[in-house]
Amino acid sequence: MLTFLFDLIERLYHPPGFGVVRFLTFRAAAAAVTALLMAFWLGPKIIRLLRAHQIGEAAKVEAPKTHLTKAGTPTMGGLIVLASILVPTLLWGNLRNVYVLLILFVTITLGAVGFLDDYLKVIKKKPKGLIGRYKIVGQIFVGLVVGGIIYFFPHWIDSELWMVSTSTTVPFFKNLELNVGIFYIPMVIFIITATSNAVNLTDGLDGLAIGTVAIVALTLAVISYISGNAVLSEYLTIPFLRGNGELVVFCAAMAGAALGFLWFNAYPAQVFMGDTGSLALGGAIGALCVLIKKELLLPTLGGVFLAETISVIIQRFYFKYTRRKYGEGRRVFRMAPLHHHFELLGWPEPKIVTRFYIVAILLMILSLATFKVR
Repeated sequence: MLTFLFDLIERLYHPPGFGVVRFLTFRAAAAAVTALLMAFWLGPKIIRLLRAHQIGEAAKVEAPKTHLTKAGTPTMGGLIVLASILVPTLLWGNLRNVYVLLILFVTITLGAVGFLDDYLKVIKKKPKGLIGRYKIVGQIFVGLVVGGIIYFFPHWIDSELWMVSTSTTVPFFKNLELNVGIFYIPMVIFIITATSNAVNLTDGLDGLAIGTVAIVALTLAVISYISGNAVLSEYLTIPFLRGNGELVVFCAAMAGAALGFLWFNAYPAQVFMGDTGSLALGGAIGALCVLIKKELLLPTLGGVFLAETISVIIQRFYFKYTRRKYGEGRRVFRMAPLHHHFELLGWPEPKIVTRFYIVAILLMILSLATFKVR
């Protein structure tokens, strides 16, 4: 919105300095700062509102006993994150860009699914919240829309996208692209559903999920800028996606909002983001990887989320297998997801979170290195 306004004023009256909004780097920086300040401003207000209405986290029986002290902490703080992402994107992004419209659709829709789940759990006191299959239906619907538009209507995004619409670049290999053809839509559905649930599983320690999201968002901002820049994409021999650079504004807003929310979510947390935030942020990360054609980079970039998810899958399958074979279920980890395993080993919560951040930063460096080391 501000882009259009500043551009109109600059064309009509030619005041000095207004033309700066044409620069993507300026708008990305402005979006990050706006998101950060908005989170700082909204945080205390929403936390007070949640406390006033006694919207707090219920005690989790399946979590380590140390988590019982967290019962009553305000939840649904994802509202802070989502507002701090959406408003700066609307202010500083190009709303005529289909990439921007698609990522806004993903974030808002999955945010609504997560909000409904939190509402049923916390306010309606339904222990399981929204039934799992209904959450999956919402995630599949989002993936179907995104995948369908890219597959059937690539010209809506870019007249030249048809050449790479069902292709994805392969990390560590130059000039190698994998074309999945008709399986592209199921792949998009799987990626968005998997990442949405993976971030949700990671959101179990104070500051863990949101801090990792900030690191991933910052990395995606760099990648989308490169993908949307004709010179840089040609130099690094990756597909040039016209207009893709506009996603930098969204990624910067996500990073700023995540850091702002981390101020309140760091140990000991004043508020939890709940499914309202985790489902939306996870889905947005998956959709961003789809839109910048880096789907196969997601296991590296989101390695922390992947490890958390795999730990749950291994734990469940091994428990069922051993119960069927020996009559008694056994476990690989002391508790899943993985962060709970380290808690039961005696690691303090802040140490686990910090070390996971370090791993996420190393994975960020590795992900960016794939552009050059090929």
